[in-house]
Formats: sequence, structure tokens, C-alpha cells
Amino acid sequence: MHKILTFCWLGIMTTVAASAYAEEADSDLPAWAEERVEPFRESVGNWVDNTSRRIDGFFGTDDHMQTKNESYLRFGQEIDWMEGDGTRGDTSLRYRIDLPTSEERLRLVIESDPEESQGTLEEQGSGRLANDQRDRRSSTLGLDWLESRDKRENWSNRVGAGIRLRLPLDPYVRFTSERLWQLGEGPWQLESNNRVSWFNNEGYSARTRWDIGRQLSERRHLRFISTVQWREEEDKLEYSEIAEINHRINRRSALRYSAIAIGESASNPRMTNYYLQTRYRRDIHKGILFADVIPELHFQRDVSYDPRWAMTLRLEMYFQRKISRDYF
Repeated sequence: MHKILTFCWLGIMTTVAASAYAEEADSDLPAWAEERVEPFRESVGNWVDNTSRRIDGFFGTDDHMQTKNESYLRFGQEIDWMEGDGTRGDTSLRYRIDLPTSEERLRLVIESDPEESQGTLEEQGSGRLANDQRDRRSSTLGLDWLESRDKRENWSNRVGAGIRLRLPLDPYVRFTSERLWQLGEGPWQLESNNRVSWFNNEGYSARTRWDIGRQLSERRHLRFISTVQWREEEDKLEYSEIAEINHRINRRSALRYSAIAIGESASNPRMTNYYLQTRYRRDIHKGILFADVIPELHFQRDVSYDPRWAMTLRLEMYFQRKISRDYF
């Protein structure tokens, strides 16, 4: 596996070096593949958008065709390897149906994989949630009330309630609050994102995240992220510190370098994992098909902090009418 890691690293560096200075087209796919992918993507993307707008029209007003709609469908294929644990494969389907209603600040939302079902901070941070830990029945149907406030000037709050779509039905209530500050006249910005929620079957959970960052150059951004999370189901306080540099290589490729520390427990604080992560993300085809290569080096408490390699390979395809080029 160490040879595979070496070849992957060489492949990443070769791709980066080749693409950083090349004048690129919109796709890495051969012409015959593009001819098949594009009509399929457009057809499914339009279906997702039209379906959500028709449902919105039933609950809302005649403006549903002009209102901004953030519905999407994402198909993913992922392979995870951790030294000592072997390899796991996973296929995932994630969706969000956004339904702005007649009330401007009231929004009906159907989505899969809510944050509360995404595991511990360690699993969220590395994106390596094991197959047997994923909750395939975590789709939610809810109604969100949004404040019409600019988070750069005031706290922007959202209150939501609904049900998790499984038997027995699992009602929930969620409150989130966001704020963004410009620190003085300099380039630093501080962002706060906080959530408190209750699910009938899992109890209470709370998470607070503070993110301070600045632009280093036109293509590089520095961030320091502190997160604290508690879930009644686990009855454990978790915390993480992340330092990362995001590097936009060109309009279709990006790199993220991260150093991450994770700990747990309030009464007996201890660090459970330190790891280094590099994430290379490539827009393979016109903002709809993306590939990730994510090598990691872990130092875990469970194995006396001995170094362990990990690797994640991921392919994602997005279906939505309006294409978004959000690399991370």
C-alpha cells in the first residue's frame, strides 16, 4: 500500500504541475464520454429543478418559477483505506429539495444526511464515516423560518422543525445562528456558526464553530477553525482545532493542506487523534463531475500515536439546473 500511496502522490504532483500553467478546456472527458454525460446531466438536473418548483408551486405562489431554488441531487462513489483497517467502498446518494413558500422567510426543505447524522468530529473532519455507521434513513422533511438579516451586521438566525422520514417517525427541532465580523481594517474575518437541535429518538445535540481566516493572495486562503460538539446519544464532549491553507491552482483544480487535532471529554480532557491531510479536488467536467484524492497521516491515541496512513478516493456528480463551481 505504501507503493500505491507513493504513486498517488506522484500522480497528484504531476497533475498539479501540468494543469497549473496549462490553458484548460472545461472537461477532461473524451469527446465520446462528454456526448453521453452532458444530455444525461441536463435531463436529470432539469428534472430535479422542475420537480422541486412544482412542489413549491403547490405550497407557495405563482412566483415559484422565478424564486431562487437551491435543490440538488448528488451521486457519489468513494473508496477509503486506513492502514491496519483495510479498504471500504461506499456509494451514496444525497439530495436537497428546496421549497420557498408564499412566506418570504418561511421555507419548506426536504434533505438527506442532515448534520446531526454525520458522526463524530473526527469522522466529519476526514470524511471517512464507515459504511456501518452511516444512517441511510436520515432524510428529513422540515419547515425553516429565516430572519432577513445580513450576518455581517447582525446575528442571522434560523428556526426549523420537522420529522425524520423513517418509522417510527422522528420529530425534530433545530435552531442555528450565524455571524460574520470584519476584524478592524485588515484582511482578517471571523465567522461563527452555532446549532442546537433535538431529535425525539436521539435527544439533544449542540455544536459551535468559530472560523477565523484571511486571504494570503489571489489564490491562497488561510483558516483556523475551532469546533466544539456535544451529543446526548454519545454523552461526550468533542472538540477539534484545524489549521488549513486553501490553494486555488486554476479555475478547475484546488488543494487544501490541513493540520487537525481532535479531543474529547470535559471532565478528563484528552487528545484522541492528530493528523495531516491534503485534499486535491479536480473539476473533471464542467462543474458537475468532481474527483477527490485525500491522503492522510494519523497519530491516534488508540494505537499509542503510532503513524498510520489513510487514503480516500472519491468521485461525485451533481445534478442541478444551475451549475455551481464550489470546490470545497
